Amino acid sequence: MRSARGKLHALFAPAGWDETRLDIAPETQPDVIASITDMSAGCASASYDAVWSSHTLEHLYAHQVPQALAEFRRVLKPDGFALITSPDIETVAALVVAHGLDHVVYTSPAGPITVSDMIFGHGRSITRGSVHMAHNTGFTCDRLGTLLLDSGFPAVLVARGRYDLWALAFMERADQEAIRADLRAVGFDLFDDEAEAS
Repeated sequence: MRSARGKLHALFAPAGWDETRLDIAPETQPDVIASITDMSAGCASASYDAVWSSHTLEHLYAHQVPQALAEFRRVLKPDGFALITSPDIETVAALVVAHGLDHVVYTSPAGPITVSDMIFGHGRSITRGSVHMAHNTGFTCDRLGTLLLDSGFPAVLVARGRYDLWALAFMERADQEAIRADLRAVGFDLFDDEAEAS
């Protein structure tokens, strides 16, 4: 399961994965139109091998994050896992101090991304009326890891990328080593270098 067309993580590219796209925005033409805080309309319990959440949690209000993480657990099979990425608020705070809010950090397919975009949400999308693109909360490694553990994931790894946090949250019967090996096989080794095991 994922939430944005064209943004499937390389881990899910090999044959054998079927994809269900979920998004709150109908214009993205998802398979399921829903909030990640309540996916019950289109996603049965214990029916997914993995959840890929790319830059979605920060769009929720802080009190909604535990609801979304509980939904991730609900839809995952007992041997499933969630792969999550979100802006690293510590890195972004350092960018504010060093460069200010209007500094262009990088250029994405959507255009230049400023420090302000990383904190508050993609300004151009919000200006065009996509107010669901606003950021309403933020995460550090510790906060994201704690929220995942508190939601019932028995094992969690959190690592820092260049500007993002990455979390790997395992269900009870997940083969953690096999999943990590699959990530390494597609060139993703953040969890080997600096992951904080919880």
